[in-house]
Amino acid sequence: MKIIDTLSLSTRMFKIRPLRTLLTILGVSVGIGTVLFLVSLGYGLQNVILSKIATTDSLLTLDVISDESGLIKINKESIDRISKLQDIEDISSIISLPAQISMGEFTGDGAVKAVDPSYFRLGGINTDYGNNFRSDENYEAVISTANAMLFNMTPKEIIGQELVLTIFLPKINEKGNEIIKSVKREQKYKIVGVIEDENMSYVYIPLGTIGDLNIDNYDQLKVKVTNNEAIKGVRNEIIKEGFLVASLSDTIDQANKIFKIIQIVLALFGLVALLVSAIGMFNTMTIALLEKINEIGIMRSIGVTRGDISKLFLFESIIMGFLGGVGGVIIGYLAGKITNTGLNILARNFGGQPLDIFYNPLWFIAVIMVFSTLIGLLTGVYPSIKAARLNPLEALRYK
Repeated sequence: MKIIDTLSLSTRMFKIRPLRTLLTILGVSVGIGTVLFLVSLGYGLQNVILSKIATTDSLLTLDVISDESGLIKINKESIDRISKLQDIEDISSIISLPAQISMGEFTGDGAVKAVDPSYFRLGGINTDYGNNFRSDENYEAVISTANAMLFNMTPKEIIGQELVLTIFLPKINEKGNEIIKSVKREQKYKIVGVIEDENMSYVYIPLGTIGDLNIDNYDQLKVKVTNNEAIKGVRNEIIKEGFLVASLSDTIDQANKIFKIIQIVLALFGLVALLVSAIGMFNTMTIALLEKINEIGIMRSIGVTRGDISKLFLFESIIMGFLGGVGGVIIGYLAGKITNTGLNILARNFGGQPLDIFYNPLWFIAVIMVFSTLIGLLTGVYPSIKAARLNPLEALRYK
């Protein structure tokens, strides 16, 4: 029997039993769609979260801090030594100090973070409103949304406003005791950007604007290396200097491992629905076998081989599995779009930002199509073998 004839006979199911066939395909589509929906949710959440914390520069950046004893401090001398290491591309420092932040009649406590302009790029820190400052000398500030709430203003309204900072500096007096000295900055800082963070009140300012305070020690360094291969070597060299070193790439690796587990768990939930659909498809193929026993007897009596009979059932199940995969991809994609749209509408109503929390990798769509077709093939194996083994005379007498 020619392939074209086998395909023609296999697709008769759409004419003879159209409703049953479509319902079977729909069942497979729902199972495949559920798997695609849940797994694409896992991939989407992974992309959203990692895109918020990782940039190309930040993945090549090491965070350097002093050890807990504080005996080895980060100062200009240690920065000079680190900068002379091989494969170092850029270094950015930060000084974090407690402060009072004032605007008009409002005053609140917070943290002042004096940083080099490159700190934002190396740390993967982006403003949600406005821009980062790009000069080390201009009196500009980037604040958190917690600060905007403190001054009873929205992030958009507060951009362009000016802050007055009173910084508290730790000092050692003549007796060797540590005291806190307050220094009010006469120059006001113009707000140029806002970072989405409602939990902590802080202000980023250019490091150069507090150069007159003669602060010798830094709280942290961000050290960017030239490439991924250099990260391990540079880290070891900095550790030899007595500092603690962390890398965002380590965090990303751990996060990816966690998300892989989440995706597997979500896929298992979807596979339960797919298993139910596969059972329904197997039931349909078994009933189709019983309905076609007489036809099988006639075909066998006119010379159709056992192999051709087997192909008829295999082709029929493969076609249903493939069409179920196509329908599942459509259902999963549309369900993700509808859900994402609904969540974004809620986010806008509550003042949040719209996000795409569903992501469908093309390779996964291809895999799920192959998987669906394979399920169709497997559910057709038993009926095809059973049909091929039927005795032609008994098949003709079957009622």
